[in-house]
Amino acid sequence: MLKTKDLLGLENLTKKEIELILDTAINFKGVFTRSVKKVPALRGKTVVNLFYEPSTRTSKSFEVAAQRLSADVIDITTSMSSVVKGESLIDIGKTLEAMKADFVVIRHAMAGTPKILAENISAAVINAGDGFHEHPTQGLLDLYTIRENLDEIKGLKVVIVGDIGHSRVAKSNILALNKFGAKVTVVGPPTLIPDSIKEMGVDIEYNLKKALENADVVNILRIQLERQNKNLFPSLREYTALYKVTPEILKYAKKSVLIMHPGPMNRGIEISSEVVNLKNAVINEQVTNGIAIRMAILYLLAKANK
Repeated sequence: MLKTKDLLGLENLTKKEIELILDTAINFKGVFTRSVKKVPALRGKTVVNLFYEPSTRTSKSFEVAAQRLSADVIDITTSMSSVVKGESLIDIGKTLEAMKADFVVIRHAMAGTPKILAENISAAVINAGDGFHEHPTQGLLDLYTIRENLDEIKGLKVVIVGDIGHSRVAKSNILALNKFGAKVTVVGPPTLIPDSIKEMGVDIEYNLKKALENADVVNILRIQLERQNKNLFPSLREYTALYKVTPEILKYAKKSVLIMHPGPMNRGIEISSEVVNLKNAVINEQVTNGIAIRMAILYLLAKANK
């Protein structure tokens, strides 16, 4: 059983707890093959999606996961809510608590916001991405996808390509992969790789060809222009010339390299359409696995909070 009320990040989860989530997700993924893709595990429970930033994949994935567990789902788009009238995060949390919400799934531009909410309400809080901090459910579904395809994670060379500095996905992936003994290399322009990333125990490369040598997995991140307050490279054209993942550049990796992308993809910038269509690209599998992982998290937190 998980020993936490909330899921705020992967840093404080043990390897054993992560394995529990992954193993539980296997069982829930089996639900997808049934004629009725629903189980009564969370019947009578209410899940609130509180997203302060735009999202399609994550918000809808949580919505589908909750519905398949028979929970009721409330989606709150902050641009259409009392947030625009100046209501504080804590007051919104207290309102949701008064409505007897059991889970609040929150995405926010400021790191640490889910933790503040969790400390002030009794409902279980799940971090769906907070600033540059973490995106724990994405890290878990990526880990699940790697384990499902390659079995043993220990010793794998995993290369994360792109905007490392602005990526909460990269940070959650690194935390999870390190706990399972993978060897992580990050690669991108120097201006997009902060010095502090070295403290997370990764190798740093600036040359994509060199980084991909003997890679088992490549996880490709998009350039997050919306999070940058200044130009960190001369142009998208230059970035594409140096860091776009193409079939030609993948020849430097292992022939069986697993190709991943958390989405949304900018085809033609960080990844070519030809790569998306390769048989060893598991980008759509990641979406499917995301539902199973989020079902597992909701189920396990419900058990932990009885």
